[in-house]
Amino acid sequence: MDNGIITYINGPVIKAKNMKNFRMREMVAVGEKKLIGEVISIYEDFGTVQVYEETAGLKIGEFVYPTGKPLSVKLGPGIIGNIFDGIERPLNKIKEYSGNFINEGIGLISIDPNKRWKVNFLVKEGEYLEEGQPFAYVEETPLIKHYIMVPPKVKGRVTYVAADSEYCIEDVILKLQDDKEYELKMYQEWPVRIPRPVKRRFPIEKPLITGQRVIDTFFPIAKGGTAAIPGGFGTGKTMTQHQLAKWSDADVIVYIGCGERGNEMTEVLEDFPKLIDPNSNLPLMNRTILIANTSNMPVAAREASIYTGITIAEYFRDMGYNVAIMADSTSRWAEALREISGRLEEMPAEEGYPAYLASRLAEFYERAGYVETLSGKEASVSIIGAVSPAGGDFSEPVTQNTKRFVSVFLSLDRNLAYSRHYPAINWLSSYSGYLSLLNDWYRKNVSEDFFKLRGEMLKVLQEENKLLEIVKLVGEDVLPDDQRLILEVARLIKIGFLQQNAYHPEDTYVPLHKQYNMLRMIKLFYDKALFAIKKGVPIGKIRQMKGYSEILKMKYSIPNEYKDEFDNLQRNIEEEFSQILKSYEGD
Repeated sequence: MDNGIITYINGPVIKAKNMKNFRMREMVAVGEKKLIGEVISIYEDFGTVQVYEETAGLKIGEFVYPTGKPLSVKLGPGIIGNIFDGIERPLNKIKEYSGNFINEGIGLISIDPNKRWKVNFLVKEGEYLEEGQPFAYVEETPLIKHYIMVPPKVKGRVTYVAADSEYCIEDVILKLQDDKEYELKMYQEWPVRIPRPVKRRFPIEKPLITGQRVIDTFFPIAKGGTAAIPGGFGTGKTMTQHQLAKWSDADVIVYIGCGERGNEMTEVLEDFPKLIDPNSNLPLMNRTILIANTSNMPVAAREASIYTGITIAEYFRDMGYNVAIMADSTSRWAEALREISGRLEEMPAEEGYPAYLASRLAEFYERAGYVETLSGKEASVSIIGAVSPAGGDFSEPVTQNTKRFVSVFLSLDRNLAYSRHYPAINWLSSYSGYLSLLNDWYRKNVSEDFFKLRGEMLKVLQEENKLLEIVKLVGEDVLPDDQRLILEVARLIKIGFLQQNAYHPEDTYVPLHKQYNMLRMIKLFYDKALFAIKKGVPIGKIRQMKGYSEILKMKYSIPNEYKDEFDNLQRNIEEEFSQILKSYEGD
């Protein structure tokens, strides 16, 4: 095939002639340094290429070389625990080549081709294998058994199986014979913009347990679901995603630092290898993949990083794992789209973003799901995307379009964050669309009245919000005691339940049964206090009760592996109210 010839250069966008034999979305090598690029448009003999590396020094007249395949990633052993850039090049390996800065023309290096892995085979000669079926596995980390699978659209009878031994990823370890012979290695290559196939999709019915009370109880996320965490600067988006990455009951975590500041991604790269997985007491990196594409790295690669991350997630889903993706943040990804669109001289839509922003967001979020894999396993990909609206303005296009495609909206509030209330999720503007779908699971696994109790407590917070408007005008003292009680109970919910300390061993992660019992104690106190007020007990007396302060402290004082502590607390509250009522009846 003839090479293209560069005729125009505008940052990460170049145009070339002699491109009629190239294909849309084909991966190409650009210039003498063989920069990695992707064809994004072709018209007659001219094509436009999006370059994923720095184009400084590139000259008009240099060649564009075809590869004959779309932008793809290698999927095989060596991904877990690694740190990649936006097009799956390992940053540790790049540092060995070029030091602290990424030089141009390094090429599409990927997972280590020379490392040897102990391969254990699951099949024998003569067996017939279908697409997606595992035929071997590698103990990639102590937490993840990496299954080597038959690639999609490949099937046949086994004619050769290597012996259980050590191999590198380029070795042929299995041969299949169907209409032709297939030689299978330990890795697959897959185009990042095409979703990996599944047998079928299941309805959402299981929650993604995070141990964060405001999420699990008030705004639950589902396995295979989608969530957005929008918030202005300093409201805790990254911190919230760190908590979800550490504590959610996903098997594999893919963390995409998409266009965030370098210091924020540095913090992730430094912290994650030190974090201990609470379920196994082993380093969290044993089940984590990091993709770092910071704001000072090539903007076009930032656009690709989202697709690289979701493709890796789908690969581990196909093995039967539940995978959670943290994308931080999709606003920076959208800004990359805007910059490339501007350099392409496309007609801009609202606030300069391209008109196809909504469809690109939809393409990303619709790759989440709870599915039956090609091999018949149940698995999921859950997507949790942070959104960084400028100035915390949720009316801007990225937030509004994201809202259309996600089912959980965890709105971060600047006032809560600045008052040190974390997670700073606003309970009035957040929502979860999975409540009805998860209702049966919560009833069977936690309590019959779980969501009824949640609704009653949320109603108290909504009533408090209305009353605070009156308090601002005339003060709290003019309110009747039953309304002042709502303010006190709302304080119990906010401080005693919703506020959570990520650095406290008992409070950083809270099991669902403890969450339910904590809320049950607050409801018990509210019911007893309301009855006492109707009997003439003043609100000041209720505020001074020992049970009031015990409820505020129960998240620290009652261990997660509790036995009788909540029964004792309930008994103490009931006895204290009984004594107060007797004293006032005596008066």
